[in-house]
Amino acid sequence: MSKAKVEIIASSSSWIEQTAVDQLHQNAQLEGIERVVGLPDLHAGRGIAVGAAFWSRTHVYPHLVGNDIGCGMGLWQTDQALRRFKPDAAEKRLTGLEAEWDGDFRAALSDAGLPVTLTGEALGSIGGGNHFAELLCVDAVEDQPQFESAGLDGEHVYLMVHSGSRGLGNTILMRHLDSQAVQPLMAGSDRCAAYLKDHDQAVRWAVLNRKVIAARFFERLGISGTQHLDICHNSVTPHEGGWLHRKGAAPADKGVIVVPGSRGDLTYIVRPRLEAADRSLFSLAHGAGRKWSRSEARAKLDRRFTIADLQRTKLGSRVICEDRELIYEEAPQAYKAISQVIDDLQQAGLVDVIATLRPLITYKMRRE
Repeated sequence: MSKAKVEIIASSSSWIEQTAVDQLHQNAQLEGIERVVGLPDLHAGRGIAVGAAFWSRTHVYPHLVGNDIGCGMGLWQTDQALRRFKPDAAEKRLTGLEAEWDGDFRAALSDAGLPVTLTGEALGSIGGGNHFAELLCVDAVEDQPQFESAGLDGEHVYLMVHSGSRGLGNTILMRHLDSQAVQPLMAGSDRCAAYLKDHDQAVRWAVLNRKVIAARFFERLGISGTQHLDICHNSVTPHEGGWLHRKGAAPADKGVIVVPGSRGDLTYIVRPRLEAADRSLFSLAHGAGRKWSRSEARAKLDRRFTIADLQRTKLGSRVICEDRELIYEEAPQAYKAISQVIDDLQQAGLVDVIATLRPLITYKMRRE
């Protein structure tokens, strides 16, 4: 039996695997956890349900945040006019992004208020897994006044970057687990303060990393852009006298957010409804959520689709991913339908849809 109050925000039309539900209830039994919320993109992780929020008045659990502290998404509106965008040319120019960034990482770290010794060599790298950078265009506007008030327009190409703290977050988690295992940190203790200091630095590093990735894309494409938002979905933050852990959950208290689907689906721009936000622990779905594990995706798709098949999507967008395993693991078929996730959030009164974005080019990995 769970000690904490557990709520899963999903309609009867949504499919959520039982393993994810079981993990959520197991996580709810942790000492000091008082409330747990599963979101419509809930899916099983490595012992921790992903797409969830956990609140404790007295305890901080680093393993609930996980190893990719600060992972999140940034959105930029570029100065590239959509009518003049040439996908062939853009695809050819997006090379060399796996090489080490040639910028001044020490200056970048210093400007961000971070130690200049903090894993600077990894700045500007996207990473593997479900991380990506994506060029998009506006597909439809659902709320024109909100769209305009957010400073958006439908005539330009957008860039969305999904990445995190790379090896830094993993180093922080491993250092904690080596000394503490999965035992909690008591709020106010020296150990907790030390972890939170490292955690906050990793979050700032991840925000900076997304900016450097965007700058590298702009340089390759010969364009520039204005950032509209940056949201973090792996973190622990103060909340109502306690500590709110988000594991694959977007914030509902930071203004407009993006909720992307798979690389072959739309991205939604939504405005959280604060009057209902407490029900979801001020958290929202951060994406579509996996339907199949990585091994399942490879097994199900390897004989049905060629690499060339997966380099184009049903929306006509292109995928740059030159890692054979990764292109199968991250195929659109491995993810739930983002439209259902958004419908669930709307039915729960948690968001209003402003617009949808359609992918043009999704960049995951290119061989040197």
